[in-house]
Parts: sequence; structure tokens; C-alpha cells
Amino acid sequence: MFDGFSRKRIETSEAVINLVQGGSGPPVLMLHGYPQTHACWHKIAPRLAERFTVVCADLRGYGDSSKPAGDAGHHNYSKRAMARDQAEVMSALGFERFSVAGHDRGARVAHRLALDHAERVTRLALLDIVPTRKAFASMNQKLAAADYHWFFLVQPHDLPERLIGNDPYFYLRWTLEHWAGTPGALTPAAVAEYRRCFDAATIRATCEDYRAAATIDLEHDAADADRKLACPLLLLWSADGTGSHFDVPAAWRECSENGVRGRALDCGHFLAEERPEEVAAELAAFLSE
Repeated sequence: MFDGFSRKRIETSEAVINLVQGGSGPPVLMLHGYPQTHACWHKIAPRLAERFTVVCADLRGYGDSSKPAGDAGHHNYSKRAMARDQAEVMSALGFERFSVAGHDRGARVAHRLALDHAERVTRLALLDIVPTRKAFASMNQKLAAADYHWFFLVQPHDLPERLIGNDPYFYLRWTLEHWAGTPGALTPAAVAEYRRCFDAATIRATCEDYRAAATIDLEHDAADADRKLACPLLLLWSADGTGSHFDVPAAWRECSENGVRGRALDCGHFLAEERPEEVAAELAAFLSE
């Protein structure tokens, strides 16, 4: 995967971030979701690298990036802290202004990055999410059953860590298989990478990510409730997943100064791996404007 890309480790003020970089042209930062790594972009990054400088990074707590200890207020895994990591990464690479594309947890980090560093983010693409506040406020029986992990992973340390750690590869395999809507779309090489990285430290860190989402992230979002995204916004979402629970464009229209664009894709949650041609085409067109 990522033939022709260089591998780097960037030390930020609070973490060491693992990434791959390739291509040339305007820079775009790509951020993955749970329970994956930067490898989720392996079908798309080479296509975009023909026209853009592509940086695919592991979030703090994931992949080969560092995994700081949790803290009582979950600040170490707030989306603000995770976004600051990525802003510092792009500075270290020499990119003061850049576009961002994020999927799942990476999209939540990307949202916060575009709020806290608005002067630096030129365009924003969010894959298969609605705002965190909207998701929690809209919970009902159907949605809670579909997104059960939002409430499982936030349980106090170390209940979810122990339960997942009893058979981590079963949990990982079950999650990937049940969230995917296209059999065989997740390649053996990518799944092997997700499995390699899904160790005890990652399990602990990713639970902290979700604990932060249910606590400190909501506080930050409430404080910024009147702030809107200033950059152009592209949305892509799964028709049978997120799109079956939410009016995705409407949810984000409330958060954007310039409106939204995008569409649903006929696939499961892992858009970049299930529909790489469509996602790459949408991203290339959006980033080229």
C-alpha cells in the first residue's frame, strides 16, 4: 500500500504522529476513523496524489501514532487536542494552508480543526457523520442500537478495555464486517494493518476518544454553538447507514456559512474502501475548485 509515498513521524507538542505523504500540488490532509488507521485511504490516496500533495495521518491514539495516557477530564483525547496535533503536523511539513478530508472520527477531528484553525483550512470534506451534538441529541432506540458503541466505549475505565481485550481480533473483525456494506471491499492488506495496530494501547486510547466525545467535546461544541464553518464543505455519506438516520445536508447546513454540497453513496460505512472511484472523483472535483 502507498507505493511511492514517504513515511514520516512528526513530533508535535503533545504527540508523535505517524503519516505517509505523496504526490505534488495543493496539500490535502486525510484523517481516518475507528477502528482503522491511515491505511483506509490506500485506494484513494494514489489517485489524488496525481494532482495534490496527499498527507494521510494516524490520529493520536491510533495506528503508529503515540497514545498519551487518559486524564480525568478526557482532555488528552478531545477533538481539540487531536486537531492541534494535525495542525502542527502540517506546519512541520511546510503547509500553512491546506484542505482536509476526514472519515468517521477523523471527520470529527477535521470539523474541530476547521473551527479552531479556520484561517488555515481552505476546504473541508466530511465522510459519513453528522455533528456530534446532533447525533447525541437525536438518539432514539433505533439509532442507539445501530451506534451502540458510542455508549459501550464511554463506560468507565477499564470495563470496555477488558471486554474488548478478551478477544480483540473478534471484536475488530465483527466491527469491520458489520459496518461494511460491500463484501470484500476491505482488502486483506488493509485488514491486516488494522489488526496489527489494534493492541491494548490502541483499545485504551480509542475508548478515551469516545469518552471525550461524550464529555469535553460536547462542552467545546456548546461553547462554539454560534460559530459556523467558513470554508467550503463537501459531504459524502452512506445511504443505508448515516443517511437512513439523518438528513445529513440539513444537519450540516446549520453549521456552515456557505452551504453544503455532496451526496449519498450506495455502500456501508467505509466509503473510501467500498466506493473508492466515486469518493476519489468527488474529492478531486471539490479540491480542484
